[in-house]
Amino acid sequence: MDAHNADLTHEDLAVLREDLHEQRRFRQEQLQQLQATPPGEPGHHAASQTEVHAKLAASARMVLTDVEQALERMDEGCYGSCQRCGRPVSLARLLIVPQARYCGCCQQAGGAGR
Repeated sequence: MDAHNADLTHEDLAVLREDLHEQRRFRQEQLQQLQATPPGEPGHHAASQTEVHAKLAASARMVLTDVEQALERMDEGCYGSCQRCGRPVSLARLLIVPQARYCGCCQQAGGAGR
């Protein structure tokens, strides 16, 4: 499924690449802040604060990985093609979720993962 999404123009790709770079910077900063900030003071709510802190960090790492993989797909020329069916991922979807790996149909069908 390495067919390039011919529906995306060079301008579209430039905008999407900048969006991905912005998301990558945001997630990297978020992870740095989470690492620099202890999850909470010992006491009554420490366990729940630690759990929330860990989940935030895991979510940021997951999104960062998705963003970096999208940038790799862009460099390889297969960005914008569904990794499940090979059809183009719509520009509207990519503008909302630039790291999207699946077209709307495959995402809704389930089993497509994140």
